[in-house]
Amino acid sequence: MNKACYPRLNRLFGASGNCFDVAIDHGFFNEVGFLQGIEDMESAIRTVAEAQPDAIQLSPGQADILQSMPNPHKPALVMRTDIANCYPKKLPDYLFSQLVEDAVEQAVRLDAACVVVNLLLLPGEPELYQQCLENICVLKPACEQYGMPLMIEPLVMQANDIAGGYMVDGDLNKILPLVRQAVECGADIIKADPCDNVEEYHRVTQIARVPVLVRGGGKASDEEILQRTEMLMKQGARGIVYGRNVIQHEKPKAMTQALMAVVHHGASASDAHQILKAG
Repeated sequence: MNKACYPRLNRLFGASGNCFDVAIDHGFFNEVGFLQGIEDMESAIRTVAEAQPDAIQLSPGQADILQSMPNPHKPALVMRTDIANCYPKKLPDYLFSQLVEDAVEQAVRLDAACVVVNLLLLPGEPELYQQCLENICVLKPACEQYGMPLMIEPLVMQANDIAGGYMVDGDLNKILPLVRQAVECGADIIKADPCDNVEEYHRVTQIARVPVLVRGGGKASDEEILQRTEMLMKQGARGIVYGRNVIQHEKPKAMTQALMAVVHHGASASDAHQILKAG
C-alpha cells in the first residue's frame, strides 16, 4: 500500500481501526426508487453528519454540502467516481459504467479521504464487467500519484430476469474471486456484499488482505440489520457501508448511532437496538 494514503486512511478508520461509511450517493444512478429519504439532500446529509459516522459517501455534485459545513470534526468524504445503469427492474438495451472525468483530481480538490468505484459482475454482461476493470485501471495510477485510497466495490448480481432488478447474489464462490481480483487490481479498501451464510464471511476478510467494509444492500428490518452487523464484525469485517437502511429509516440519526456502537465499541445487536429505541 502506498504510504501516502495513510493520512486519508486514518481519517476513515480512526482510533478503533474500524469505519462506518453512510452511502448517500444513490441519486447518481437515475432510479426514482433510490431517491426515497434523500429528496432533500441538504437535510439528509446534515442529519447523518450530526450523528458523526466516520464517513459519508457522495457524488462529486453533492459533496459540497458536506464539505461546506464548518465543523472540523465532520465525517470524512468518500467520493463516488462512476455512474452505472444496471439497477432497474428491466435492464436497458445498453449497459454502461461511466467514470467521471479527472475523478481523483476532483476528489483531491474536494478534500476526499477516499474514492470508490464499482466492479460489477452480472450474468451475461461481459462488456459491463470489462468497463469496470477499465475504470479501475484508470483510477489506480492517479490514486497512487495523489495518495488517494482506492475503495473497490465488487458486486455479484443475480440474473435480472430471475431476481427482477438490483438483487445481490450471495454465493460465496462468486464473491471470493471477485473480491480477490479487486485486491489484485490495487484496492486499498474492499466494499463487498455479505454472503448467504454470514458465519462464513471470515473467508472474504481473509482473502482480501486489505480492510473489508460490508454493504447493507436492500432495506431490512432493524433487528436483521443490527444482528447481521454484529455477526459481520465478529467475522473480521473492518466496518460497514450502509445507505438505505440509514437514510430511509424513520430515525436515521439514531440508527447511525446504534450502528456506530456495534462497529466501534463491539455492542451487541440487543444493546444497539436499545440505543435505537432511545434515539
